[in-house]
Amino acid sequence: MSEIVFSSWGRKIVDNREGGSTDLASLKLKIPTEYLSKKEVRAFMGWDGFVILDPKVDVVAMAAEYMKRIQEKHCCGKCTPGKKGTRVLQDTLTRIISGQGQERDLDVIENLAELMQDCKCTLCMTAAIPVQDSVKHFRDAYLEYLAGKRQPEYAGAYIDKLTAPCMDTCPAHIDIPAYIEEIKNYRFDESLERIRERMAIPAVCGRVCPHPCETACRRALVDEPVSIMVMKRVASDHEWMHHRRPPMQPKPATGKKVMVVGAGPAGLTTAYYLALEGHKVKIIDMLNEPGGTVAVGIPDYRMPRQLLRREAQIVQDLGVEIEYGVKLGRDLSLRELKEQYDAVFLGTGAFKSKPMGVEGEDAGYEGFSEGGINYLRAVALGQDVKTPKRVVIVGGGNTAIDCVRVALREGAEESILVYRRTRNEMPAESYEVDDADEENVRFEFLVNPTRLVTENNKITGVEVIKMELGEPDDSGRRRPQPVKGSEYVIPCDMVIPAIGQDPDLSYLEDGDYGIKQTRWSSIVTNNGTMMTDNEGIFAGGDCEYGAMTVVLAVGHGKRAASVMHRYLTDGEVTLNDEEAMEDIMNRLGVFDPEEKIPTLGGLKREHQPKLEGAERATNYEEVEKAMPESQAVVEADRCLRCYRVGMVAVD
Repeated sequence: MSEIVFSSWGRKIVDNREGGSTDLASLKLKIPTEYLSKKEVRAFMGWDGFVILDPKVDVVAMAAEYMKRIQEKHCCGKCTPGKKGTRVLQDTLTRIISGQGQERDLDVIENLAELMQDCKCTLCMTAAIPVQDSVKHFRDAYLEYLAGKRQPEYAGAYIDKLTAPCMDTCPAHIDIPAYIEEIKNYRFDESLERIRERMAIPAVCGRVCPHPCETACRRALVDEPVSIMVMKRVASDHEWMHHRRPPMQPKPATGKKVMVVGAGPAGLTTAYYLALEGHKVKIIDMLNEPGGTVAVGIPDYRMPRQLLRREAQIVQDLGVEIEYGVKLGRDLSLRELKEQYDAVFLGTGAFKSKPMGVEGEDAGYEGFSEGGINYLRAVALGQDVKTPKRVVIVGGGNTAIDCVRVALREGAEESILVYRRTRNEMPAESYEVDDADEENVRFEFLVNPTRLVTENNKITGVEVIKMELGEPDDSGRRRPQPVKGSEYVIPCDMVIPAIGQDPDLSYLEDGDYGIKQTRWSSIVTNNGTMMTDNEGIFAGGDCEYGAMTVVLAVGHGKRAASVMHRYLTDGEVTLNDEEAMEDIMNRLGVFDPEEKIPTLGGLKREHQPKLEGAERATNYEEVEKAMPESQAVVEADRCLRCYRVGMVAVD
């Protein structure tokens, strides 16, 4: 059922009730036609209108149910227009569908929708929009109720979900407005409690998250986005700086045993939420400390190791056992784990560096590093790695930026980053590039390595060719093309390729586990459940998606733990309503970059203090310092509380 009967979504009216044909794809509306692969979606109602896919849908009854849930379930009651306005709308709609309404009630609905523009936040004012649309475009249906000619015809089920643009864009779907509101009210412990509902490692994500939520912050449409990531760190720092003990306690033991492979963000998150549910969880990791790529791939000047270890200890305090120095495929097999545990989660990360594809990289030259992630790991673990005077790092991502900055801290006099596009196309976070620039990293843009230059089997330089940008490729960035005859040599003593990592799934090679892999050597999971084709074996993080972000791994771990809990207790591998609606909202998209915000701008973003200048590149002291709590309260007050509610009707 992809044909639209009626739509007011996005303030664009599509009306096919008297004939005509319009499908969802033509309007670029990514509303699914099936709910949890079991039920047919008949309609969607939310903050920007409604969409009817089944002509039998009772729009008036749906509007009444939508407003009932807004008032009783989602309205915070902190402002008079929202609290009283939604109650009047609920009562009016209830009176109409019960056959006791009058025609003037329709005027009340339309007038209230206008008055609710003065609400404290956007939840109630946007909730009035689809109701107002229903009166305007389905007035005849309302008049039938008023004349006593119609009885409500409810859908088989209505499922609603609270969201916000920032919540939707966050892979962990944290209730961001809620925890920021707590900071605004000086309730730092309560703020951290809200964060931990969806995120087990807030100290980490308060420092190294790329904060995609801030790209969907409506505040940016009037001045600058709220400093969402730093607010998370403020709440987390408050706990450990005041020597507070985390309050979480597991539920009674279930008797179920779970093995988590990998103590990185995905693994720690999965273990945390499974332990809270009362399951007995053990983690194994090939490294000798927790954190995975965060521990050995993100330097201490960005993520202090002692705080990462504290996050892991919090997980252990819930009863989780962690055994280090154990590698899957070397010390034990996946088949053994499957036999010994009720469920297994694979969070093995992506530690295998991609090759550059240039002449000489496989020759074993002295001064050629296997890859950026390998170099960072060797430095982090204190292994015998010598950083010479002149180092060239190839790549444009965050790992490449970390490598050039670490090389300076390890004694390089000249640290050079070579990238085949311009600075504007770099996938690294812009503020990380700025920090590298401040530390006197040398950038060579629009060049690409072609050959390693050596003398006596030792690196003396790298030959590069100049590039120019052509037409956009699949990533949307302009494709770099070589300029013929433009080769030149950059003298150096060491070359570190940092152009990406792949998962190492060699542990699947010793038997047919029935686990599918993509052409990028990542694990395939099914329908958002994080379970593989081998029942009871789940996967998430970089080994499932490819090398991405910490917060994506956290989101995977939370989703996996939720589904695994249902698998362990009920034998079901399915999403719950909350997760299904998360996916629906995410596909539909909550943030509108063209929205006109009726809010005065001019309140600039608060910034945390940081070490300045190139001298910071001489040590591993944390560059970005804690934001003072008084300053955080000021920043939290900039949040617009952009809540919305969506609801589907299913058969």
